[in-house]
Amino acid sequence: MFGDYEAQRHWQEITFNLPIKQWYFNSSDNNLLYWGLDYPPLTAYHSLLCAYVAKFINPDWIALHTSRGYESQAHKLFMRTTGKRTIVLVADLLIYIPAVVVYCYCLKDMSTKKKIANVLCILLYPGLILIDYGHFQYNSVSLGFALWGVLGVSYDWDLLGSLAFCLAINYKQMELYHSLPFFCFLLGKCFKKGLTGKGLVLLIKLACTVVASFIFCWLPFFTESEQTLQVLRRLFPVDRGLFEDKVANIWCSLSVFLKIKDILPRHIQIIISFCFTFLSLLPTCIKLILQPSPKAFRFTLVTCALSFFLFSFHVHEKSILLVSFPVCLVLSEIPFMSTWFLLVSTFSMLPLLLKDELLMPSVVTMMAFFIACATSFSIFEKTSEEELQLKSFSISVRRYLPYFTFLPRIIQHLVSCSVFKEW
Repeated sequence: MFGDYEAQRHWQEITFNLPIKQWYFNSSDNNLLYWGLDYPPLTAYHSLLCAYVAKFINPDWIALHTSRGYESQAHKLFMRTTGKRTIVLVADLLIYIPAVVVYCYCLKDMSTKKKIANVLCILLYPGLILIDYGHFQYNSVSLGFALWGVLGVSYDWDLLGSLAFCLAINYKQMELYHSLPFFCFLLGKCFKKGLTGKGLVLLIKLACTVVASFIFCWLPFFTESEQTLQVLRRLFPVDRGLFEDKVANIWCSLSVFLKIKDILPRHIQIIISFCFTFLSLLPTCIKLILQPSPKAFRFTLVTCALSFFLFSFHVHEKSILLVSFPVCLVLSEIPFMSTWFLLVSTFSMLPLLLKDELLMPSVVTMMAFFIACATSFSIFEKTSEEELQLKSFSISVRRYLPYFTFLPRIIQHLVSCSVFKEW
């Protein structure tokens, strides 16, 4: 009812009017079936901050009970410009955009012009723009913290990187999609330094940083064990089932032929989902531990996030942003496939975007992103196996399939189409 617009407004109502211990509990004042708070504490604190702004402008917007479903031109203005989107923009300016600029500035073997183009292309990624500014969410906050984490651990600021990533998880639990690459990369660093010397010291420092950051964020909910458990139950709503609505992961696709949701009990579904997710990401994680490097770390972020999206339990269509984020980080390394993936990831959210009446903004932002990438990286010129970094993959496949040549030919055919020539 009313969509995420009302969800964000309702969280402001709840966090402002109720004691912190009641935020995640069902009660007469907090009906969890009506857009109950289901994100970690940092999101709740953020909603409280927004509520103070709303209270200053018009207390009716966050009045307990009576404000439910509230809509007016003034409130829409607040949500879309004065309050909500400005706060999104402020969060972008303080967290996400600086992280993107610093990341691209630190890229090696690239001219200043290419770095600026890389910044532009990442910031123009349409999926994040449409979901945050059109669907009313704050994904750029958690992704911004995660990117600062990537920068920190990639350039040996491991404690600051770990702190930043912990903040990302405590803002949105979906950042667990990226948690294993962070863990494996840092563990690999510790092994490389030697677990009987500097590596052990680093491991202890990292453990202390993670524990301290979680205690800081969760302190109000650690007073009672039931408080902590209730927050966890809200963050991981397994009762909602293996999948719902329009979600194109493996389980949803498989249900066309085999109704797993109806055949297997829920606890078996969870076990199967966990096993497939874990097995699909295990090879790259092991390799990252044994051979830790920033480049391997970036690509492991992509594969692990994709494993979670394809196989994990109760995946929403918006979760493709968690895969698109690390793909943006390798945009300059594999521009053709990255651009293709980022466009498809945006298109995959079309049912959700249509609900929000965002068809025209979707077309415009996708075209802007496509033009920026095609201009900046000459994506249609770099289609050989070497430039697409597919040579090793093709060689390994041809050992078992000697006649496997269709993939490069398909790519070459696509980029040589008259449509592209005319464009």
